[in-house]
Amino acid sequence: MEIKVLHNILEANDRAADEVRATLAGAGATAFNFIGGPGSGKTSLLERVIPRVADRLRVGVLEGDIATTRDAERIAALGVPVVQLLTGGGCHLEAAFVARGLTEVGLSGLDLVLIENVGNIACPAEFDLGETAKVGVLSVTEGHDKPGKYPLLFHEVSALVLGKIDLLPYTDFDMQAFEADFRGLNAKAPFFPLSCRTGEGVAAFVVWMEQVHSRETDFGRGYGQQ
Repeated sequence: MEIKVLHNILEANDRAADEVRATLAGAGATAFNFIGGPGSGKTSLLERVIPRVADRLRVGVLEGDIATTRDAERIAALGVPVVQLLTGGGCHLEAAFVARGLTEVGLSGLDLVLIENVGNIACPAEFDLGETAKVGVLSVTEGHDKPGKYPLLFHEVSALVLGKIDLLPYTDFDMQAFEADFRGLNAKAPFFPLSCRTGEGVAAFVVWMEQVHSRETDFGRGYGQQ
């Protein structure tokens, strides 16, 4: 009698992620996986970050999306190599797809790889892409209740960005409640409130990214409390 054995669907992805991690290490490159919902400001954040580091670090971008190359076109206008990763309906990127993107973007000449995941704060948190660090991206317009509703992302991130803080006076966002929920899930990851519109807070986030690249700061996969 034949015995059918079913394996976790994440096992193949985890193997591919380990290969991506080894490839990045061999190239001396640092990869950041930006995870956030549609309209959270992921692309705007990259548009702010890239010009601040381009004079000293070589940057490549992998743009994940379901359809269109619109975000990739915005990034290409900054003069950095970019590859669009279209999932065709999938709600997240997977490590094997990222591996193909690294081949296309020209990894050997890069210091930083910025991966903008598909607009979703649930599914992408489950998939290891072999990145150096996960960065959660949320905006004040999305509400302060997200850590409680989507705990996995906030538990796993190596850093959390809260964008659009210039809009705080026009929302009912409760910063105290938000931080309390986040810290209940993750005690170590640095928290960066910022505005891509005004530039407030962006410099501090860039400093953290550079410290991660130079290994001058404590960071890791799965920063959350056990």
